[in-house]
Amino acid sequence: MPVNVVRFSYQNTIQWGVWRHKRITVIPGDFESTGDFLRHNTVEQLITLEGPELHAEAVHLLAPITYNQQFVCQGANYRQHMIESGMDPDAKHFNMIFTKASSCLASADCDLIKPRKVQLLDYEIELGLVLKRDITEKVMVTDDSLHQFIAGAVVVNDYSARDIQIPQMQFYKGKSFRTFGPVGPYLCLLGAQDIHHLKNLDLRLTVNGEVRQNDSTANLIHGPAATLTELSSIQDLHAGDIIATGTPAGCALSIPSPFVQRIATLLPEHIKWKAFMRTQLKRRQYLKAGDIVEASIRSTDGLIDLGVQRNLVVDER
Repeated sequence: MPVNVVRFSYQNTIQWGVWRHKRITVIPGDFESTGDFLRHNTVEQLITLEGPELHAEAVHLLAPITYNQQFVCQGANYRQHMIESGMDPDAKHFNMIFTKASSCLASADCDLIKPRKVQLLDYEIELGLVLKRDITEKVMVTDDSLHQFIAGAVVVNDYSARDIQIPQMQFYKGKSFRTFGPVGPYLCLLGAQDIHHLKNLDLRLTVNGEVRQNDSTANLIHGPAATLTELSSIQDLHAGDIIATGTPAGCALSIPSPFVQRIATLLPEHIKWKAFMRTQLKRRQYLKAGDIVEASIRSTDGLIDLGVQRNLVVDER
């Protein structure tokens, strides 16, 4: 049975707890990182946890992923999002991987700070997978063994400054501003019998109540098992690290077809990107101060509910 846990501050201390109907059962212990927490607590232990309780209104929820963990991301991992991003899904077969700075991690209800120099601020709801154990060598992960590597799941919003990411070809810079990576509110820990639900979760994002993104993880192109297998051949991963699995269609960004892009390569760089900015600035979907973005992920049967993120967009002071 899945268990939702939260990380929170209460009376000047940071603690972890099991979330049950807006009440939090405090988990004893002092943990230096998300990975440290996961090494000392299992789903089986937390299901039956009893002890002191706090009301949700008495605490301030924090991101369940700590700053000392890696923030790895997949890009263009839903077919329709590839198309709206100007890619040909029948030609691109590789798993696009990049990272965000861990300092962009923020709580699920944080204000989203829009930097002064950013004009094209975009949203991207994503399912985040949190690692259960260290991986320091190449491993072969399958759907049957995935539960050995994945501890649980979270809501991620991969906010992006498109006017930096696209013209500069800088994913890291365009996606790593502070507050550009809210995570949570819950970390949903999964047992071996729950892992299969990762293939059938509904993602939904609204801006000011208008539905912008609505899809299912059933439509992921590169699934968790294949992605972990590939990543393990490249780098070390550690318990508590997070992998954001990509966003579905519906982003503010809209890029011309591959054919139009090929024509654009014939233009001088400054003219090409001036045209890009002119076109994008006409799109009302980009975020501005005062907008409210809400993102949620849950299973249709309600067994898994990762909670709701709610971010108010504010201008940088």
